Parts: sequence; structure tokens; C-alpha cells
Amino acid sequence: MISNQPGPTTDPTTGRECRWTMKPHTGAQGLVDGGWWPWTADPATEFPPLITAMAALGMPVLRVSYNLDTWDPSGRRLTVRDTVVRLEGFHTTQPHTVTMIGSDRVRTRLLVVPPATPGGAARAALRAAAADIDSAATAEDILRWNNVPLPGARAGTTAQPGWRTVDTEPSERRESDGGTLDLRAALRRPRREALPTEDRAAS
Repeated sequence: MISNQPGPTTDPTTGRECRWTMKPHTGAQGLVDGGWWPWTADPATEFPPLITAMAALGMPVLRVSYNLDTWDPSGRRLTVRDTVVRLEGFHTTQPHTVTMIGSDRVRTRLLVVPPATPGGAARAALRAAAADIDSAATAEDILRWNNVPLPGARAGTTAQPGWRTVDTEPSERRESDGGTLDLRAALRRPRREALPTEDRAAS
């Protein structure tokens, strides 16, 4: 369990805990609403436990928007406890986030910590993503400031290969959306703006 809510939930299929955090309901603003540390890059394995955990807190999910280049190939739909959830993959989506969309169109954007991240750095990033402060930090800011390796990082920064576990050619991809807590991002109150509308995939 990661500190700062929600209680631990375990996937009955894999026996693994869903490692995620959410900002408290105190009005704190930021570019992410919480964090998630999946075990693998397989959407069919990782999204159902997160969807189940969110539903248990009264946040049902009907659509998931994610980055196609970060995650393994997947189908367009999942059935999670009799609910059909649409998976919307985009090449243009911010690579270190997923957006969970409910029936009321409310969006919850979560920072995604790469699966292979060392435990200390991963937990620090999750706590930072859920901190009860106004923050203008991007997903990359939070990961970098908490010593999480980033794919394609510039010289002088920590880098690691992309964390997808299966590589495919671009033509095969469908287009459809130990660290320490560093609070340097909490320097100003950002305006709360609507999330950008992303291009729909070709059917």
C-alpha cells in the first residue's frame, strides 16, 4: 500500500496489489490527480485492477485514454466486472499519464510510473503525484525530480529505454487516447483548464 489513501486492493487473478494514489478531496489543483505504478506494460492485465479499485471508491470508469507508444498492443475494449470499458490509444497522449473517464465524462488523470522503476523512487513519485498542494508540475517533472529514469532523457539526466515490453512497427500500431519527494513544482497556482481534445483514431 502506498501512503496517502486509497486502501490496498488486490487483483484476484494475479494476486498483485494495485499501487496507486489520489489527491485528497481538498481542492488541490495540478496537472495530475494522482499516480499509478503498474506491474507491466500490458493494458489487458493492468487496467482492470485499476478500474476495479477506482469503482470501489465511487469513480466508475467507462473509457481509458493512454499513449500507444508506451503500452503494449491491446484490443479496443475490456470487460471489467460486467462493464465494457473502451480503450482509446493515441500516439499524441502524454506518455507518462493515463486518463480514466467516467459515465459523467469526469476525467481523472494519473501519473504513470514505469513498471521497472526501483521501489523507493516509484513510491516517492506516487506520493508527489498525490500531494495536497497546488502544483504546476508535469508528469515528467514529478518523475525526474524523484529520480525515476525517463526514456529518451537528455544528456546529463537519467535515462532508460521505453518501457513497453513488446515492440511493433509503427504501421502495426492502431491510432485510437529510494527517491525523495521534491515539491519545487508547487510554486504557483495553475488555472484549471479543460483537458485537450485528442484526435480520434481511425476505425
